[in-house]
Amino acid sequence: MNIIEISERTDLIDKVVDYFWKCWGNDNNFKFYQDCILNSLEKEKKLPKFYIVLNKNEIIASYALLTNDIISRQDLYPWLACLFVNPKHRNKGIAEQLLIHGLQETKNKGFDRLYLSSDLENFYERKGWTHITNGFNIFDTEIKIYSKQT
Repeated sequence: MNIIEISERTDLIDKVVDYFWKCWGNDNNFKFYQDCILNSLEKEKKLPKFYIVLNKNEIIASYALLTNDIISRQDLYPWLACLFVNPKHRNKGIAEQLLIHGLQETKNKGFDRLYLSSDLENFYERKGWTHITNGFNIFDTEIKIYSKQT
C-alpha cells in the first residue's frame, strides 16, 4: 500500500480533488474541496495536508490532516478528516493503516494529540481512540469527538 501526501504527486491534483469531492462533497461545493487541496501543497506548511492511497493508478482511499473539521470545537486541532476507503477495498485493514499513518504524520509535525469527529458507532473505539466529548457540526447536529495521543 502506497500512502502519498498530495504535494508529492501534483500530477494527480485533478484526480485527487475529484476523488475527495465525490467522497465528501455535493453539487454545490466542488470549489471548496479544490481550494482546500490547492492551498495544502506548500511543503513548508504543517497543515492542512491531504493523503491518498494508490493501487496501481487508482485512488482507493484517502484522509486529511486539518486545522478544523468544520465543527464547533475550534479549540482542538489537528483533525483527522475525510477518511474514506472505497467499498471494494474495505475490511482489508486499510482504514487502520491510514489511522496509524495519520498519527505518525501528526507526531512528525510536532503535535502530541490528534482529533476526529464521527457518527460511526464503535469503529474508532475498536481502533484505540477515546471518545472525549461531543461537539456540533454546521447543521447543529451533535457529533462525537475522539482523540488519540501520537
